[in-house]
Amino acid sequence: MRKLMILVGALLGAHVVLLFVRPAVAGRLPSNDAVKVGIVLDVGGLGDKSFNDGAYRGAQLAEQKLGATIRLVEPGEATDREAGLRVLAAEHMDLVIGVGFIFTDDITQLAKEYPNVHFADVDYALSNDNRGRIIPPPPNVAALKFKEEEGSFLVGAIAAMVGNSKKVGFVGGMDVPLIQKFEAGYKAGVKSVCADCEVIVQYAGVTPEAFRNPGKGKELALNQYQQGVNVIYHASGSTGLGVFEAARQTGKYAIGVDADQYSEAPGRIVTSMVKGIDVAVFDMINRVKQGTFKGGVYTYGLPENGVGYVYDDHNRALIPDSVRAKVERLKGEIIAGRIVVPSTR
Repeated sequence: MRKLMILVGALLGAHVVLLFVRPAVAGRLPSNDAVKVGIVLDVGGLGDKSFNDGAYRGAQLAEQKLGATIRLVEPGEATDREAGLRVLAAEHMDLVIGVGFIFTDDITQLAKEYPNVHFADVDYALSNDNRGRIIPPPPNVAALKFKEEEGSFLVGAIAAMVGNSKKVGFVGGMDVPLIQKFEAGYKAGVKSVCADCEVIVQYAGVTPEAFRNPGKGKELALNQYQQGVNVIYHASGSTGLGVFEAARQTGKYAIGVDADQYSEAPGRIVTSMVKGIDVAVFDMINRVKQGTFKGGVYTYGLPENGVGYVYDDHNRALIPDSVRAKVERLKGEIIAGRIVVPSTR
């Protein structure tokens, strides 16, 4: 009887998780040789106009270009993340992707339980051994890393040059090393063009909920605008929607992150630091399709189009030609290795 109850409980758990699973494109009939990919999204889910939507774009491109079949899981709670990954792994997907560093421990464990399943994790958190050496991920895990500091450096330079103030702002989500990379690069970019500028830094919290708290984002942004800041760069997931609301309310400006966020506050978004999550997701799916997938650390920076900034018809009027030229020179210096952007405080 006890075994039966355990089995029933497990089946119910799997059923609940599957309530959050959906195909990326409804009605598509997969071919027999289609690459099967399962993706578990980060907090905020689809529609965050940022991190998760970037992963979804990469999945959509893989469907269109590679004929892949994609299943998305949008977790409702923290415990759903591990359950979602486990369901997809148990179904022997060709590739299971976690979107966010908070999946690191779960993917590391599941990779050992399912050695024949390929895993990838966006922003996989590498750790060190007691000698300070980096511990590599399991052999069937691709750790997808980005040089956020490089893209943040460029938008920091833009903020300092267009802000018409000696103060610029930064709003982070969860105060962790990953988001501190954005902060470090941004500060360095500001200082590269305005040595006496002050960067006001605030974080929304110390838990994953800090990435989905627009109310807190607006509160922090209003505080910074009141201190004389005219431009704020956010790295805070959907918390940044509150930053945009504050920019609209005050008539000041913001800088988006991860994806082009201009449409969230037209005329108020100077630019966005775009992170090629779509590039990395497509790359991993293509490697599985081609049979060339290998575990290890994959890093996407400026040379790989892994990071960058938006400059198009929407925001061209907000970035003078002289500013654009200066930023492009700085970009070239980083790619050439003549500028090394810091990734820590």
